[in-house]
Amino acid sequence: MRNFSDLTEREVLALAIANEEEDGRIYLDIAEGLREEYPGSARVFSEMAGEEGDHRRRLLEVYRGKFGEHIPLIRRQDIRGFIQHKPVWQMAPLNLDAVRNLAESMETETQEFYRRAAARSEDVTIRKLLGDLADAEVEHEHRADALREENLPENVRRREDQHARQAFVLRYIQPGLAGLMDGSVSTLAPVFAAAFASGDTWQAFVVGLAASVGAGISMGFAEALSDNGSLTGRGAPLIRGVITGAMTTLGGIGHTLPFLIPHFWAAMAVAIGVVVVELAVISWVRWKYMDTPPLSATLQVAFGGALVFAVGILIGSS
Repeated sequence: MRNFSDLTEREVLALAIANEEEDGRIYLDIAEGLREEYPGSARVFSEMAGEEGDHRRRLLEVYRGKFGEHIPLIRRQDIRGFIQHKPVWQMAPLNLDAVRNLAESMETETQEFYRRAAARSEDVTIRKLLGDLADAEVEHEHRADALREENLPENVRRREDQHARQAFVLRYIQPGLAGLMDGSVSTLAPVFAAAFASGDTWQAFVVGLAASVGAGISMGFAEALSDNGSLTGRGAPLIRGVITGAMTTLGGIGHTLPFLIPHFWAAMAVAIGVVVVELAVISWVRWKYMDTPPLSATLQVAFGGALVFAVGILIGSS
């Protein structure tokens, strides 16, 4: 990598052209990714891509006049100090807040780049162009605000934000919550039954580990194969399956690990404490994301957990 201060004016212009091309492509990719679910935001990013195209044409005109037709390939990842932006396709499914923050950071970085480049340029034409482009980036931010006002009135933005929250809940929270509930509740009976039946903490740990991992695999496959997300909007089945399987295993492992403690009643006390924490977390998630009243969420989860816990103790003690 090279330092920005080591670049010649020709290389600075080449870098600026490459940056504008890349930023325009990023905005178009974002627009395409948002078009189906968030058409208002997609129009904003399409118009911002057009602004980047205008900047690129101005840079090309000056470059051609100063240095000819050949433009060396210099990219922002070749220069120290630039932010490394993740490709848009790696951010799918796109999150509205994430892409809006990305756009703001890109505008701020580009403005700072033009200011620094203009300050060290000795060519009057290049210095003027870079300064104008820095000012244009400020105007671009204002233009972006105007575009948002034009294409995203308050009711549209509120609707898009609500849709984004619903999509987040469908694609991540619900699969994770289903797995956590299954892992935390369904493994209570075999773990505590094994503990009371054998009086051996190691035996209880082995049963709990097997039940947790087995349930995680089963739930992961069940979620991944339930639907492909094309009609329900629940997102990629593989991601949902991984989330559900991982949270199921985590939910069971939580109250299984205390049985590594060799003293039976100490292990039992810690395990019961972990169960209480697990059920509290499940209740909080249901209140936070599922709009379940906190008292109702707590009572429902506590009742289910207590019922399964009692079944495990009764079977293990029989």
